[in-house]
Amino acid sequence: MPEGHTIHRLAADYRERFGGRSVRVTSPQGRFTDSAALLDGTVLERTEAHGKHLFLGFPRGAWVHIHLGLFGKVTFGDAPAPPPTDTVRLRLADRQSWVDLRGPTACVLLTDGEKQAVHDRLGPDPLRPGDDPGRAWARVSRSRTSVAALLMDQKVVAGVGNVYRAEVLFRHGIDPYRAGRDLTRRAWDALWADLAALMRDGVRDNRIDTVRPEHTPEAMGRPPRVDDHGGEVYVYRRARQACHICGGEISTAALAARNLFWCPGCQR
Repeated sequence: MPEGHTIHRLAADYRERFGGRSVRVTSPQGRFTDSAALLDGTVLERTEAHGKHLFLGFPRGAWVHIHLGLFGKVTFGDAPAPPPTDTVRLRLADRQSWVDLRGPTACVLLTDGEKQAVHDRLGPDPLRPGDDPGRAWARVSRSRTSVAALLMDQKVVAGVGNVYRAEVLFRHGIDPYRAGRDLTRRAWDALWADLAALMRDGVRDNRIDTVRPEHTPEAMGRPPRVDDHGGEVYVYRRARQACHICGGEISTAALAARNLFWCPGCQR
């Protein structure tokens, strides 16, 4: 499932290609046809992202709410648009560009009030200006749940996925099984600031890199990572490999139906 930086990047890409312009809106697959007809020929006024949720704003408070889930994909292209396949849930197009959405978990038309209800059930997002880490801290600091599980709870922090969860805990030397209430506020604020910085880099580079400059392949004289995820990381999907810092073996275990990765030597 895409992490929050990907959704913020998509919001920027939709805005760059179609923002402020009238667009054709269609649903070749047919599952969004009625809503597409209401939007067809109107202007894409704004785009937003909150965690793993993407919102496309049209006139009169109409919002297309998209959640990619595990299988959703977005493809952009330059005009002329090719004939759409029957798997395309939503196509936006104008004389310069087109974009197809396939396989999302959600693609629905919302009112302003319905959109606000989605925001209300999500935690603060490190990439949203003005979102308050203190709101997340209020839940974390009272919880007996592990910090690793809390970081993946979208009601606590929106947008963090398995990669950023594993990597930020490693970067701060935090045992992933430590209870939220056993963190200090200083440690939480440092985690939040680091998440925001790493995720901003992810938006810019369209990939996740989490190693510090002194631990890159070039600096350490090691081969670059080869993985379909891409990016240089410390622990994510590196189970049973040597830690770049202490040389110990990276561990993995299931936690809340997801694979957790950490270094027992560095995250005591």
